[in-house]
Amino acid sequence: MTQQALLIRGGSVVNADRAFKADVLCIDGKVAAIGADAAAQAPAGTHTLDASGRLLLPGGIDPHTHMQLPFMGTVAADDFFDGTAAAVSGGTTSIIDFVIPDPKQPLMDAFRTWRGWAEKACADYGFHVAVTWWSDQVHADMGTLVKDEGVNSFKHFMAYKNAIMCDDETLVNSFRRALELGAMPTVHAENGELVYLLQQEVVKMGITGPEGHPLSRPPMVEGEAANRAIAIAEVLGVPIYIVHVSCIEAAEAIARARARGHRVYGEVLAGHLVLDDSVYRHPDFATAAAYVMSPPFRPKGHQEMLWRGLQSGQLHTTATDHCVFCGPQKAMGRQSFTQIPNGCGGVEDRMSVIWDAGVNSGRLTPSEFVAITSANCAKLFNLYPRKGCIVEGADADIAVWDPSASRTITQAKQKSKGDFNIFEGRTVRGNATHTVSQGKLVWADGDLRVTRGAGRYVKRPAFGVNFTAAALRTQDLAPTPVQR
Repeated sequence: MTQQALLIRGGSVVNADRAFKADVLCIDGKVAAIGADAAAQAPAGTHTLDASGRLLLPGGIDPHTHMQLPFMGTVAADDFFDGTAAAVSGGTTSIIDFVIPDPKQPLMDAFRTWRGWAEKACADYGFHVAVTWWSDQVHADMGTLVKDEGVNSFKHFMAYKNAIMCDDETLVNSFRRALELGAMPTVHAENGELVYLLQQEVVKMGITGPEGHPLSRPPMVEGEAANRAIAIAEVLGVPIYIVHVSCIEAAEAIARARARGHRVYGEVLAGHLVLDDSVYRHPDFATAAAYVMSPPFRPKGHQEMLWRGLQSGQLHTTATDHCVFCGPQKAMGRQSFTQIPNGCGGVEDRMSVIWDAGVNSGRLTPSEFVAITSANCAKLFNLYPRKGCIVEGADADIAVWDPSASRTITQAKQKSKGDFNIFEGRTVRGNATHTVSQGKLVWADGDLRVTRGAGRYVKRPAFGVNFTAAALRTQDLAPTPVQR
């Protein structure tokens, strides 16, 4: 059965490079025409959406989510259907989630498990695959994932000692293999040894509540790990992507490396841009525990540095680390903050929060907003221009954006299954009134029209342009023996 065509009229297209007034025609899940001819090309029976006074943004891409994640003895509350439904209600049309094998578990086994869980997704998705241990099997599985399954990024946890933490040897082996395969190493940068030590020290002080969480993971713990991961990548000549950069120390490590000419990229979470560590001192345990995630929210001064990083191009993408645990799950750590499952929500609010705090304040232009919410991510993970821009031939993933529409964020109205919203009570101006995924209206003026299983697994080719350039640079700088 042929899908009904969709004509979006009267809006202004905003891409990362420019903005212009244009109609957009979507046919069979693709952008078929843009501009004055779009209406003329519309087939009979086309549905027309009036977008007068609104912006047409590329659907958001959240490169960091954890749907249905088994973690710390429990499982995240949002599965792939609930999580992607929440995403589209906020203008995000694609996610990149994480396959996290247990130590000694074959990567392919874990990948197949996650693929099975994700079949219920209602929006497009891909996977980063975590390397949690090293063996010849892991080496081989990485090759299979890249060549056969369209995985072009691998995650490395430098935290969570005695669980999924990578030592330096694993980092070196995995980074080298990623370089061979043309796949981006990504890193959760926190010194796991220091975190483990500090957790014990803080508990010994009699601090067992959520306020202990940021004390056990101070900014320098993140800064050191970012520096170390970057140093390993720089020696090997491999591009690297640092996830959820939260502090001045990590942002500066990235800026220094980029100033040396190394291809380092940084991701910032919406929460880290607007929330600070005072949340952990809330007198109600459940409220304070709801904000426990890693890295933790930082003192206010760090927020400004993150904004400057995005403005200057030293930080590149925005995400949420969406990993929802409800009150009874967080209560597992009532006796010790070390047992509180780490994770917060946000996938449906990222776009609005960043628009309100970034564009409405003059920190970002609308095109810069598109760059950090979709285009840069699509480029780094080799999805561009299929995603991340509105051009003819691209996937018809579009957020119809009303820059004047206000709403107050509240858990009571969210689509996520979580029982808390970290942005509770925040009023944001600039929201998605409609979301188009694969050429279909899946969110329309508060009406969620998603279909379970409509989301597609999107393969991402290896050897993006970063890797071509890195290979040429390595070749150019290769040492030579002295002829004697």
